[in-house]
Amino acid sequence: MKVILLGELRGKGGEGDIVDVAQGYAENCLFPNKIAQPATPGNIKQLKERAHNIQQREEKRLSDARDMKAKLDDKQVFIEAKVGENNQLFGSITAAQIAKAINEQLSVEIDRKRISRGATIKTAGTHGVEINLYRDINARVSVTVGASMSEMKPSEEAAEAEADTQEAEDAEKQDASENE
Repeated sequence: MKVILLGELRGKGGEGDIVDVAQGYAENCLFPNKIAQPATPGNIKQLKERAHNIQQREEKRLSDARDMKAKLDDKQVFIEAKVGENNQLFGSITAAQIAKAINEQLSVEIDRKRISRGATIKTAGTHGVEINLYRDINARVSVTVGASMSEMKPSEEAAEAEADTQEAEDAEKQDASENE
C-alpha cells in the first residue's frame, strides 16, 4: 500500500516521501498515529502544493542536525557507576543514563532512542557511542565509565600497576629474607 509520510519514519523516509508499506501496518499503526496518510490522487496533489514548505523544514532539520553534530562529535562524558573486580560493572549502562550525562555535561538534549551502542556497556573504561541525529547524520561520543574520575584507569594501565606492585612486594620479601 502506498502512503505519504507526515514525518520521519526511521528506515523508510522523511516527511513528504511516498513509500510502500504493508496494508495492516498502515491501517493499524501509521494512520492512527498520524505518521502517514493514504497516497490518494487528492493527497498527492496537496503534497505537491506543500512541497516548498516541506523542503524548507527539511533544510532546517538538516542544519540543526549538523549543528548538534558539531557540538557532540568527539566529545567525552563521564558516568559514575559501581565497579567490581576486573573492571566489571554491577549492572550495565543504559541509553537513558548516557542521554542524561550528555544533557548534564554537554548541555545538549538527546532522545535516548537515538543512541545506538552496539554492545551493552558492562565494563569500566572508555566506550564509543554512536548517536543518530537525523537520517544519516551521526555523532560519536566517548563515554567513560568508572567509580570516580580520579580512580579511572584504562585496563592496561591497571594491569601494569598491579604487576609493578606485585614486583615491589616480591622484592621487599626477598630483601627481608636476605637480611635475616
